[in-house]
Amino acid sequence: MALRSLDNALSITPERPKKVAKVAVIPIRKPSSDLDVNDENQAPHPPSAEPVIDYISSADLKPITDPESSIQILMEGLESKDWTKVCESLNNARRFALYHSPLLLPILDKVMLVMVKAMKNPRSALCKTSIMAASDIFNTFGHNLLESSTSDAFDQLLLQLLLKASQDKKFVCEEAEKSLQAMVGSIPPVQLLNKLRVYVSHSNPRVRAKSAVSISHSVSKMGLEGMKEFGLVSLIQMVADLLSDRLPEAREAARNTVTSIYDAFVGHEEFKNSELSPKESWENLCCSNLSPIQAQSLIKIILS
Repeated sequence: MALRSLDNALSITPERPKKVAKVAVIPIRKPSSDLDVNDENQAPHPPSAEPVIDYISSADLKPITDPESSIQILMEGLESKDWTKVCESLNNARRFALYHSPLLLPILDKVMLVMVKAMKNPRSALCKTSIMAASDIFNTFGHNLLESSTSDAFDQLLLQLLLKASQDKKFVCEEAEKSLQAMVGSIPPVQLLNKLRVYVSHSNPRVRAKSAVSISHSVSKMGLEGMKEFGLVSLIQMVADLLSDRLPEAREAARNTVTSIYDAFVGHEEFKNSELSPKESWENLCCSNLSPIQAQSLIKIILS
């Protein structure tokens, strides 16, 4: 009996240990939205891209359908924290300037200060759109702009345009130069010269050069009476300083200004019956109000 029990015990095969199934743990990503659920039939989401801003020319801007209502919310859009919304609102401000200017006039100062802020923004799209808005405002309000806006708003806008025209980012620089040309073409020269004269002594040489170019273009539109209204002596003294500026652009603009002043002398009625020729009068003017070196520099330009 004991032997049978021992045989039975020896005949029992021990059970092999069961294999433990390996389970791969796959992390589950919580979908951020219903559209974000993992679906093999869906294309993968592309990385988010910067919004594309269209630069709309003035000729392609259209009137606003309901300007009376839209003007009420214009400032809200201009002061938005969403820069794309600000760009959109700046384009609307341009549309108001071009087609509904009486509605824009009461808030023109506020709009100009927003434009200044946008020009300081590091986003080139926002900066360029603001510069384009400045051009449209100059073209619309230019003749009366300095009476329609506060001096502070215009002064800040002018400085920013001179700075942007002086920078290395080409497409912003070119747009700022266009805006300065629109400014010169629309604002009365005497008024504009009184604003620009401050910047011929600016610490930034490029700002001096850009202001010299704008001065040259303004003076070319003036007759001798306008130059006298501004101050003929002040004008030639300002130009004499620019002739020795370190940047060629400033010196070239100054030479062009000298030529414009002399041409105004030659064509003026007061010299037709004068004992002195225009050239002699020019030399007397220079020698009486400038240092000998400066006077010779201005006289030499006419003789060359």
